[in-house]
Amino acid sequence: MCGVFGLVANEPVNQLLYDGLQMLQHRGQDAAGIATLNGSTFHMHKGKGMVREVFRTRNMRELSGNTGIGHVRYPTAGNAGSTAEAQPFYVSSPFGIMLAHNGNLTNTDELYRSVCDKHLRHVNTGSDSEVLLNVLAHELHRETALSDGHTLTPDHIFNAVSRLHTLVRGAYGVVALIAGYGLLAFRDPYGIRPLVLGRNRRADGKTDWAVASESVVFNSLTYETVRDIAPGEAVFITTDGKLHSRQCAAHPKLAPCLFEYVYFARPDSVIDGVSVYQARVNMGITLAEKVKSEIDLADIDVVMPIPDTSRPSAMELAAHLGKPYREGFIKNRYIGRTFIMPGQATRKKSVRQKLNPMDSEFKGKNILLVDDSIVRGTTSREIVEMAKAAGAKKVFFASAAPEVRYPNVYGIDMPTREELIANGRTAAQIAAEVGADGCVFQDLAALENVIRAMNPAIEAFDDSCFSGRYLTGDIDEPYLQRLSEGKSSGAAAFVLPGLIDHSVRIEESDE
Repeated sequence: MCGVFGLVANEPVNQLLYDGLQMLQHRGQDAAGIATLNGSTFHMHKGKGMVREVFRTRNMRELSGNTGIGHVRYPTAGNAGSTAEAQPFYVSSPFGIMLAHNGNLTNTDELYRSVCDKHLRHVNTGSDSEVLLNVLAHELHRETALSDGHTLTPDHIFNAVSRLHTLVRGAYGVVALIAGYGLLAFRDPYGIRPLVLGRNRRADGKTDWAVASESVVFNSLTYETVRDIAPGEAVFITTDGKLHSRQCAAHPKLAPCLFEYVYFARPDSVIDGVSVYQARVNMGITLAEKVKSEIDLADIDVVMPIPDTSRPSAMELAAHLGKPYREGFIKNRYIGRTFIMPGQATRKKSVRQKLNPMDSEFKGKNILLVDDSIVRGTTSREIVEMAKAAGAKKVFFASAAPEVRYPNVYGIDMPTREELIANGRTAAQIAAEVGADGCVFQDLAALENVIRAMNPAIEAFDDSCFSGRYLTGDIDEPYLQRLSEGKSSGAAAFVLPGLIDHSVRIEESDE
């Protein structure tokens, strides 16, 4: 998962982009980048680390302009250790384009061969986002070549995005700058990744426009949320603030990622008309019913959340069970999210640094721990060990999400089945693996009903990591096997022949 943010304002956007990216920091801690557009000139700074680590005052001063985009990176495809893969990416032709992408493409190899071998474009990194940029660039060139070849219109842009939708498969929420023209944003035809439109009505009668991965960004900037960008829709905002939009997909279908509601999104965001916080509260109600059917309530003394994501679900679950809700783990807020940290050893070490049990809350009690999900099981195992070491008699584990049994190929870093603790195991076997006295998982149908009840317009979900059903229809066992082999070897998601590291710098400030 990554976070994207774009602005067209009537004032300099550098500080606004910085502030907005901090509100999206939970979506990616590997790298961050900002690009601004001043007339026809791009200014960019990007690097590895969190937003506050990447940008200094000297960098911010050089990011001039009233239009810009920003990105926080969580590595899914490509080389996570390379600064060159921080976004935005740049291509010089046509017009000059900067692009930032949230999601993951599933036909990157095919697209790479097309843009490089057929269209003679150069891709400089192992990132699917750079391939996506070159697909967009080629389609824009193709559209303008049909007219005078020099002028870009909203129709050209929307036709190019329509063609892109027919070529690209996977999940994508995109913001892009086109030199001299403005900001383009578009979303994949299934709406797997979120993208929200916001605005600021100024006292002088002018309007500032924004696009972000989550609505929480707008709250922090005193912008208002206008609406979600629809699946397959493209929005183009000129540098002077004129907004154009068009549905660019032939058969769009709203099927958002379930994991956004379970884990990734901030609770104070609203995604596709659904309050993330209220969804997590309601998950606690349905999970409580499942707990009642599988655990003798006399064996539960207290309910405890694994902070922070599971708190709303745990509080509601405790209320419905009539059990005390207690905070037994104290969180160190200066440690990043362990699920999105690369490397199993790093994740395991971070759990102990991030959570500290209070012995008085555990000693002599039977504890029901509630977490948002159990993925690899590393965190859960460590937490159960800490609870028992603190004196708990019994430790039960409840997950607000169903068992994660299948790889995700749309932007979540769990590409190998071997890494998933639920793969080939029952709930009882998972409990034994993590050292718990019992495990209870949310039913998939119950989870989907919780979210759909809040927005009946949602037609389906990307529930692939729970069900093994892949919306794009191009994922088979050989594909998953190739991903597994690539992950095991530490290779990029696809291999670029003859790749040379000579990253382009466009008036980029010193790192």
